[in-house]
Amino acid sequence: MTDFRHDRYCDAVEAEEERLLELVRRAGPKAPVPSCPGWATADLVEHHGRTHRWMEYLVRHRATERVWSRNVPLGLPEDVAEYPRWLAESVEASLRTLRAADPEMAVWSHGPDHRARFFPRRLLFEAVIHRADAELALGVEPFVDAEVGADGLDELLELLASFPEIGERAGALGRPGDTVCLASAEGPRWRVTLGGEGFAWERGAGGADGTVTARGTCGDLLLLAYGRLRPGDGRLAISGDGGLLAGWLEATAL
Repeated sequence: MTDFRHDRYCDAVEAEEERLLELVRRAGPKAPVPSCPGWATADLVEHHGRTHRWMEYLVRHRATERVWSRNVPLGLPEDVAEYPRWLAESVEASLRTLRAADPEMAVWSHGPDHRARFFPRRLLFEAVIHRADAELALGVEPFVDAEVGADGLDELLELLASFPEIGERAGALGRPGDTVCLASAEGPRWRVTLGGEGFAWERGAGGADGTVTARGTCGDLLLLAYGRLRPGDGRLAISGDGGLLAGWLEATAL
């Protein structure tokens, strides 16, 4: 969000998780999740709860080196009907730890910011995207508001730029100098410039179209970047080299 505050991100996570929990309870544990092929709602809940427990563990233990999520105790119930309760407990625990933490405390993270303040922002967009997954499982069109969408695109591009393997995949597209432009209806534009060994990005308020340009709301562009909307969706307008956009989205899939 434009005026960063640790507590504001924590509050935003709490609100998104309430929406997500309501959706997964409505869907039930066996509903297919079309945006995550092969997953049912129970798989979505387990994945998301695992993320909360992993990040809570890192902050609570002030980890200075990587701890794999598979090595963090889950306490996952045997009965999938209990998964929403388990997710609610996971969210409560992570927010309690994050709200008590000094945002400037040094903690290992998988992103560019190695402080406790990294985690509520990351969890917010994990929640936003998985809330969209749960909506899609129910046949509901997801919506992300402009402020969250814009901050989410900033956060995602910052995160992608910190993963060497994603830079390698982007470089392997063999399109140095080509650009992917995400042009929002609200004004901001994100321009990704491909290089021989990776990519660079910038956010601005105008400028020329890219080699390929996707137009939509900030929220819909965020859903596109995460693969929850497709380039051919009627909510987006694509101009230029659609093959480049498809290659970029595949190379940057998390």
